[in-house]
Amino acid sequence: MALTTLDPITALIVVDLQRGIVGSTLVHAIGDVVSDVVQRSCALAAAFRRHRLPVVLVNVDGGAPGRTERPRSGGPFPDGWTSLIPELDQQPGDIAVTKRTWGAFASTDLESQLRSRCVTQVVIAGVATGTGVESTARQAYEAGFNVTLATDAMTDPRPEAHDYSLANVFPRLGESGSTQAIIELLATRSAQA
Repeated sequence: MALTTLDPITALIVVDLQRGIVGSTLVHAIGDVVSDVVQRSCALAAAFRRHRLPVVLVNVDGGAPGRTERPRSGGPFPDGWTSLIPELDQQPGDIAVTKRTWGAFASTDLESQLRSRCVTQVVIAGVATGTGVESTARQAYEAGFNVTLATDAMTDPRPEAHDYSLANVFPRLGESGSTQAIIELLATRSAQA
């Protein structure tokens, strides 16, 4: 589905653009793509701030406590692993959310923070498409937010997971569009207000 509109109070959610993930060996395999995702996510954040719309910066620090078949790395993360990348230029007015699950809404106060700001729509970007981004999009949709996916501002070290989410999951959760299309819609909307 193509991007049609942005609600008057739309928030940007940037998922897991943090030093430990962006600097990981898995992500380095897709280095140029990650650089583009960082650049586009930063452009989105700057545009949302320029239009005085909420920017949510999400990092992950730990994992859900349940058993899994695939072992997770245990123990504390190294120093700086959970720090947001400096390129995001975190501002005092940004909403910072630390999650311990794949999605940014589960076990956090993100929904109440957005509702207190009268947000009705979210634009989501970040890594990884098939886990953190998709889980956040699913949770936002289930919470009743209109969802937009900035498809060129996300990636996954597993290309098949990225492609599957874009083709099969995201069309059922909301609309998708490019960073440029989202920025242009923000500008058009502001000019009409």
